Amino acid sequence: QVQVVESGGGLVQAGDSLRLSCVVSQRSITDYRLGWFRQDPGKERHFVARINGWGGDIVYADSVKGRFTISNDFARNTVYLQMNDLKPEDTAVYYCAAGFRFSSNKESYDYWGQGTQVTVSS
Repeated sequence: QVQVVESGGGLVQAGDSLRLSCVVSQRSITDYRLGWFRQDPGKERHFVARINGWGGDIVYADSVKGRFTISNDFARNTVYLQMNDLKPEDTAVYYCAAGFRFSSNKESYDYWGQGTQVTVSS
């Protein structure tokens, strides 16, 4: 059973930084397409960033471009989301996902973590 486990969320002030981590079990992350999504309560889950298992084909949502960076660490089977210059509108539950199709659509991902809360105060 593939497990996806996120960590690193928290409460920060506007302008601060956070790094989210996502560990994927059972197979090497090089086998997967990996994505980060976020969701506000009662709203749709939205794409944030994606990367292939080898660290390429990186795509960002326009709302985070220039502030967030997605990357892999093969030795730790981990994908990261470095979030800089955080804004109150970045507040959401952040989810990591793994799948076999390279897409910004959440329906394309097969395995999801439980989510980690990021709260940015103004």
